[in-house]
Formats: sequence, structure tokens, C-alpha cells
Amino acid sequence: MNDASRPLATGRGSQINPPNRFTRIEFEDDPEFLEYDEEAREARRTVRTEYFTDNAKSVISENDSPDIPFRYSLNVYRGCSHGCSYCFARPTHEYLDLSAGLDFETKIFVKERAPELFRDWLARDRYEPETITISGVTDCYQPIERKLGLTRRCLEVALEARQPIAMVTKNALVTRDMDILQEMAKLRVVSVAVSVTTLDQSLVKVMESRTSSPAAKLRTIEQLAKVGVQTHVLIAPVIPGLTDHEIPAILKAAKEAGASSAGYILLRLPLTVEPVFLEWLERTQPEKKSKIESRIRSTRGGKLYEGQFGVRMKGRGEIAEQIRRTFKVFARRYELDNKHEPLDASRFRRPVTSTGQGWLFD
Repeated sequence: MNDASRPLATGRGSQINPPNRFTRIEFEDDPEFLEYDEEAREARRTVRTEYFTDNAKSVISENDSPDIPFRYSLNVYRGCSHGCSYCFARPTHEYLDLSAGLDFETKIFVKERAPELFRDWLARDRYEPETITISGVTDCYQPIERKLGLTRRCLEVALEARQPIAMVTKNALVTRDMDILQEMAKLRVVSVAVSVTTLDQSLVKVMESRTSSPAAKLRTIEQLAKVGVQTHVLIAPVIPGLTDHEIPAILKAAKEAGASSAGYILLRLPLTVEPVFLEWLERTQPEKKSKIESRIRSTRGGKLYEGQFGVRMKGRGEIAEQIRRTFKVFARRYELDNKHEPLDASRFRRPVTSTGQGWLFD
């Protein structure tokens, strides 16, 4: 069985499990076995999402990159069933002895004690309040959140403590928590960035199949803005040769929906994201593959990725500069070039710990 006729895992951004860079063992499909075993082919097509308990002792990560505008982030899940083919976070699954491909989007680790751990972290006497991002790695509103509600419970902790929160998501599920977000907005302790990659639903279906539709994302911006939540549109990632031409249209649509500011991030293909994305490109965009890959390389000094600070988020070269200028011109035209209004950390109130232990002094 050749690659073109192999059974595909339906509704998945990746169809492969590239080798884990930390292990010496590799697994490959046996073409002959798959050819004659219908049951095995069906299992290959219907890869189910599995959930595992993550017994992490903290949900807060600290960042010191000059490219990222936050110090702390809160991550409730490891792995993401959204299955975006381009997701920069895929290599994090390799630390769990898994793959950045199908494993990343089908084996999700859940930090069941996230709200309690978050509460205890905020309750530390040495904590000096500042904005925390939810989430800096995998999406806090991926589908399982509808059932588990861990992100919502973390927001409840943040509201109680009046802890400033900057949220980033591709999922309209964030509107479920409108009641909490509205109360936080009154205190000026919340902002929400909705990530929009494309307005083309046919492209969404193959590139980020389990995220919300472009129309749903725009409705989300509108609903959040109407209740006073500071709302940002993040064009991420911009894929040269595939989605960069949509920058003006996305900014226009976001402005009409009520967004107050905008930003963008160029496609990043670190480590094992590269083979996952290239396989997706070959499979779904064969006629555009050469053009897209060439454009990507032109923004990365001839490579597919450069990880240096100051370059990795925006790229370099003529096409990267053209993308930057296009974004700048249209962000200004639609009045989305304003910086976020700073969230207010002065209202912070240290919460009671998860054990109920209070504080002698306030």
C-alpha cells in the first residue's frame, strides 16, 4: 500500500507520528498488514482521543523569552485535540515519551487539580501580582473543557482574587464563561485574544479541523466586546503563500465584530512540527506546496525555521517585511494598532488556600 492509498485518520491535522527526538525506538506502519486487515485499517481511520490524568505539582510556567509579552502562563492541558497541523506546541509531547504528530492531538493529559494548584500559587506570600496568560501552550478551551470545566474553575479563582488574566483561544467555547469574564472586565482584570488563521472554512476543515469556524470566532469577538471584555484578534499563524493575503480581510472582519486591537505571528516550524506540517502540505495542498515552502524559506534565511530571539515570531527578508507592512497599514486603517490597555493588578486580593488556611495579615 503506497502513501496515497493508506487509511487516513479522519478529522486529524496530522496523519503521522514522527520519531521522538529523545528515544531510539521508532514505529512504522506495515503496508502489507494494513492492506489485508480491514479491522486494522478502520482502527487507523478512527483514532480516538484518549485522556490521562496529569499529576503535575504546578500549573504555572515561567517564561523569560524577550519575544513573548508575558512572564507567567497557566496551562490546564497537555496536548490539544484541535489538531492544528502547524501547532508550535507539538514538540512538548516528546517530553512525555510520545510523538508530536497524532499522539499530540489524541493523547491529552489533564491537570485535574489545576484550580486548586492555581489558588495555592496565588496564595503564596511572596507572589507579586501581575498578568497571567491562559494558556501559553495548548488551548484552554479545547473540546474536553466543555465537559471538565477546569478553565472555568480557574477563572473563578482569578475573579475571587482579582488576578489579571490574558486569555488566548481558537474556540468559541470561551463564551460559555461570559458571566465570569463580564465581572472580571468590570474590574479591568481580563482580556481575550481570539486567534484567527483564515476566513476560509474549507481551509479550516483540513488545517485546524476541530477549532471553531471563522464565523463562530467573529461572533465570539462580537459577544465579548458587547459585555465590555477587552478583545484582541491574533492572526496566528500567518502562512506565507497560503494565508498571508487574508490579513486585510481578517482585520476588517475583526474590527466590524468589535475587536479593539490586533497582532500577528508568522508560521513557526520548530523541531518535529516541521515534518507534521510538510506531510499536511503534501497531502492537502499539493499544487501549492512548492510555492508555500519557497515562501516560508524566504522568510527564514533559506531554512524552514529560525529560532533566534527577535526573528522567530516575525521572520526576516523581503516577504516577511511585506507581511509586516501589510499588517501595519491595515491595522492602522481599521484602528486596531492600539496597544492593549494594561490590566489592573492593584485590586489583587490574596485568596484562601485550597486547604482553607487563611492569612493572619491582609
